[in-house]
Amino acid sequence: MLTKYQQFFTGRPTIEIAKDLLGKLVKYQTENGIIGGYIVETEAYLGEKDSASHAFNGRRTGYSESLYGMPGNIYLYQIRGHYCFDIVVQDAEEPQGILLRGIEPALNIDKMIENRHMSGVNITNGPGKLVQALGIHSRDLDGQPMETSPLTVDLHNYKIPGEIAISARIGVNLKGKDGLSPRRFYVKGNPYVSNVKKQDMDLECHGWKG
Repeated sequence: MLTKYQQFFTGRPTIEIAKDLLGKLVKYQTENGIIGGYIVETEAYLGEKDSASHAFNGRRTGYSESLYGMPGNIYLYQIRGHYCFDIVVQDAEEPQGILLRGIEPALNIDKMIENRHMSGVNITNGPGKLVQALGIHSRDLDGQPMETSPLTVDLHNYKIPGEIAISARIGVNLKGKDGLSPRRFYVKGNPYVSNVKKQDMDLECHGWKG
């Protein structure tokens, strides 16, 4: 039987879960305290029928095996030398996932700046950047359930987006079958969204309600 935490990540469309993750708090417990931030950008990958998915056409390797795990598990992988953090969604053996593309720093920000060797929005405005800012440099957490892992998403501490914007995913083959599918979701106006133009940034409220 699934726990209440796991149930958040299954039983409804992956696109809906990807939207619902916006504003939730990513937390990583380290020896120097908890590091983390609010999710501002996600991308949905719909498994075996999604041409941009690591599981497209039933592709299954030891490297991507975690995608076939339980909902709420971690899928950590490396691309172009950078680690990325996916959350496994849907029931086991249904390899769908949600990539975290951007977070707004909130916990132990000075340590995140130190980890990235830079400040400003470039700390976490991309999938590889946010993982580096958290201080993760290996796949050691791959396959772990977030509910009991040092790396987790706190579903009870969150902000509410004022508006959720939708676009095609970044970095996928736009000529592919699903290249232009609207499966990227972000908090409109948040400065920590990847590729956002300065003129579109909401520097007062960062795109959050209230």
